[in-house]
Amino acid sequence: MTVSATGPLGQARDKFAGVLLIALSATAFGAMAIFARFAYAAGADVYGLLAVRFVVAALAMAVVMRTRGIALPPWRRVLALAAMGGIGYVGQSYCFFTALNHAQASLVALLLYLYPLFVTLLAAVFLKEKLTTTSVIALVLCSVGAGLTVGGGEGAPLGIALGVAAAVIYSIYIVVGARVTAGVNAIATTTVICSAAALVYVTIGVIRTSVGVPPQFPSSAGGWLALLAIALVSTVLAIMTFFAGLQKLGAAKASMLSTLEPVVTVVLAAALLGEHIGVTQAVGGALILLGVLWLTRRASGTPQVDSDEG
Repeated sequence: MTVSATGPLGQARDKFAGVLLIALSATAFGAMAIFARFAYAAGADVYGLLAVRFVVAALAMAVVMRTRGIALPPWRRVLALAAMGGIGYVGQSYCFFTALNHAQASLVALLLYLYPLFVTLLAAVFLKEKLTTTSVIALVLCSVGAGLTVGGGEGAPLGIALGVAAAVIYSIYIVVGARVTAGVNAIATTTVICSAAALVYVTIGVIRTSVGVPPQFPSSAGGWLALLAIALVSTVLAIMTFFAGLQKLGAAKASMLSTLEPVVTVVLAAALLGEHIGVTQAVGGALILLGVLWLTRRASGTPQVDSDEG
């Protein structure tokens, strides 16, 4: 007797595959800060790193679009998405990757993961979503966790400020994107956003070169491998596996599993970069993740756009 693909066994396999896909996505996203540190150590600066990241990612996503026969949205939507990428995503990525030069990778990753909290607050203010008891509990947990994490982590005030700024900008990006991306294919959305960010960083590179401060690129093969890993593993692969897992698990479960991302960063930073994780920072990080997990238990929430963290 054969078992239907839509029967209990087939559904269980789909869910298990979804868990693996989201875990792979979270791992790829979580490794991005580590790859960045290796690229910086090889001589790259934030401008060279982000220019290469977005150019390579945009080209790879364009190939995916063509292979799958996905069309661009109407030009009005393209312009709106390009504004998201050229302003919001450029600002968020600049803050995140610059923060890595001034604070521990683990600290920056945990601070970025405050974005679900900021999304909830922004949605309450601008989208008139009601702040539930669940939201308030998450707010308290994340706030206390952020205080402990900053107090227990190693980083200059500038790095901490940039880490928080990255979370705030990403929150605005999501709230705006909830409307701009409605009804647009997620792969097309990501392609346009990455292309716009690439255009901005290439333009900045040209301008900086003209005034005698060109972008810096890795001076070793290992550095280039780290840079390409940011583009292909921590951007393209991470986004593709997230969407694939999202289709199998749904938004709530995918969001909960995505909290693996900062955990991966913290573990890899300790193992590969020798970063020390104190008890206070560990407790603070745990409270942030607990707050985020608590937040995902809401029955309704702000629609999510593509997961382009970092």
